[in-house]
Amino acid sequence: MKTFVVYEPAMCCPTGICGVSVDPELLRMSSVVQQLEKAGIKTERFNLSSNPQAFIENTAVNKLLMSKGVEVLPVTLIQGEIVETGRYLSNAELKEKLDVKLTLNVAATSVKRPLRGFRLKNVGGCDPNSGCC
Repeated sequence: MKTFVVYEPAMCCPTGICGVSVDPELLRMSSVVQQLEKAGIKTERFNLSSNPQAFIENTAVNKLLMSKGVEVLPVTLIQGEIVETGRYLSNAELKEKLDVKLTLNVAATSVKRPLRGFRLKNVGGCDPNSGCC
C-alpha cells in the first residue's frame, strides 16, 4: 500500500480549515487527502500543535525541524521518504509521484474569491483572531 504523510505547522485544528480565515492551500490539501484515501493510499497528517509526538518519533523530520526550524514545514513523505519541504506538493506533482488519478477541482492559485462566509488569506494555520484557536 502506498503511503502519503504530511508533517504540518502548528494549527488550531487537525486540518487548519476552521475559523473565519481559511487558507486555500489547506482547503486544497483536505481535498487531496480525501481523494488519496478514496484511491487506496494510506494518508496521515500530523499537526505540530496536536501531534508533537509524531515529530519526535520520526527522526528524519525531527532532525530537519531541529536544524532548520519550523520554516521547513510542511514536510511531505511518500513511502517513508521525504520528497518535499517548506511547501505542499501541487496536484500535478502528487499525481506523478503517487501514480494515481486524482480529480481535484481546487487549486490554491485558482481560488480568487472568498467562499460564502469565509475570508481567505494565504497564511499558515488559523488566524489567531478568528476565535478558533
